[in-house]
Amino acid sequence: MGQTSAVYITGCGAHLPGAPVGNDEIASRLGGTDPATARRRARVLAANGIRQRHYATGSSNEELAAAAVELAVKDAGLAMGEVGMLATGTTMGDQLVPGFAAMVHGRVGGGPMELLSAGGVCASGMAALKAAAGAVALGEHDAAVVVGSELVSRVLAEPRFTAGGRSTSDAEFLRWTLSDGAGAVVVSSRPRPDRESLRVEWVRSVSYAHEYPAGMRAGEGWLDAPSAAAAEAAGLFRLRQDVSALPSLFRLGVERVRALVDIRTIDHALVHWSANTFRDRIFAEIPEIAGISFSNLETCGNTGAASIFVMLEEAWRTGRFKAGDRILLAVPESGRFTVSFALLTCVGPAQLVDDLAHVWTELEQRLATVPIVRRIEDSTATIDDYRALLVNLRQQVVEGGRWISRAASNFSAERFELRSAAIRHAAEEHRDFLLLERDFVAVGGDLGEIRLGAKNPGSEALSAFIMQQASRPDPVDLLGAMFVIEGLGTAKALGWARMLQDQLGLADGQVSFLRYHGENDGEHVSEMHRLLGPLMSDPVACAAIVHTARITARLYALQLEEIR
Repeated sequence: MGQTSAVYITGCGAHLPGAPVGNDEIASRLGGTDPATARRRARVLAANGIRQRHYATGSSNEELAAAAVELAVKDAGLAMGEVGMLATGTTMGDQLVPGFAAMVHGRVGGGPMELLSAGGVCASGMAALKAAAGAVALGEHDAAVVVGSELVSRVLAEPRFTAGGRSTSDAEFLRWTLSDGAGAVVVSSRPRPDRESLRVEWVRSVSYAHEYPAGMRAGEGWLDAPSAAAAEAAGLFRLRQDVSALPSLFRLGVERVRALVDIRTIDHALVHWSANTFRDRIFAEIPEIAGISFSNLETCGNTGAASIFVMLEEAWRTGRFKAGDRILLAVPESGRFTVSFALLTCVGPAQLVDDLAHVWTELEQRLATVPIVRRIEDSTATIDDYRALLVNLRQQVVEGGRWISRAASNFSAERFELRSAAIRHAAEEHRDFLLLERDFVAVGGDLGEIRLGAKNPGSEALSAFIMQQASRPDPVDLLGAMFVIEGLGTAKALGWARMLQDQLGLADGQVSFLRYHGENDGEHVSEMHRLLGPLMSDPVACAAIVHTARITARLYALQLEEIR
């Protein structure tokens, strides 16, 4: 079992099916137009404050969940095949067997993955989050996706809702409060390099079922029914809510909040309350929450296990969070008295990314003044210029394979990923100088000349500096050198190859080195970004990477400046 480490929410997705349904339309969708029901509906809507909600038509719960999962994975910049775990939470799946997570996995695809189907009601989504965050923190997966999803409207509509007897006030509370939707988050072992992430500080969930009876139930006695049809006719699958139990749940939630956090240190509170009347009571008990709370209950409805993720997705997407903000998630569940909480911290894009971008900007500005580069980009380069470029690059390329191998040998066992990457890189590029030699001969150069060519002062300085860094223990700073050298391949090499071909009438086989790196170094840059992820929270490593990148950039430019 690996050591635990920080985990981050790096993507969010929410799926609310169909067009919003306003308060004047819900009776036409769910039934209940008689005067008594209309009066109860008006009382419930006045209490919960919901103005619109969403109901699925012709969809399954797994379809709603799959849509939210796909949005979250895309938002995180991942492919489904990169997800190692799917954790789901829902009140009622589409069927009793198999588990809900297996059905969602079958719909979203990807590859083999760990599954978890969390049961319960509203807090089941938080249970899924806790399990996924724990698995990623233990190093079992690099990324996991969590989804809470509900398709409750199918048991709220007549005649199913009134099956087995007359509707009651408690049942009507659910009928005019609950709605359909799904929300998902991606939990990753590394923060995003390009935008904010939400670090998961902790997730806490506590049941008080030993002290309280069930407050919400469905399906009681269905196993004793002679048939599924008889259970349906008796209304055994109809959701029932004991509204009188809710004040006790409210008190438990307030007590747990006070025990877990000092609200004065929280910047945003996302609380899953089923009605604005409960919101008002929370504000009265904990006044500090009033100024920091966010809820979209009024516009999205109560989507049960999905609600907290639907809230989080909107709050994050609309820019409510900034780096350093602390976000409290709170989900009380009236199924049988569970209260769940999570604390998140918004972390900005690593400073490392901004610093490296600044290094690159400086390099581009410097290259614009280098004579050989200016002639290539001004369409005034000669064949002698191109041959001189190849002669000078060849000496540095030969050295490249050596310093990469040296770096690999100096990474410790704790840096095995960097060591493995360096070994792969050395194996891929140690023969690249042969491409240079072939290109040189193909444009009229003498093979002996390029092989006997001496390093210019810039090449000497660059080789000496990088070899020195590669000889140190755990030379993680060489990622900065990789950023510059591979970045030049991705950003410049292919463009230079095409310009030289146009200016000098060269064939592809005469610019194969530049074309190869222009077309393939993007993969190396992607690998570099992957390796940078775990280092972004280490300020010493980040400073070293930027320092080496800046020196490498200056010496690489000097190498090109020395080409006469």
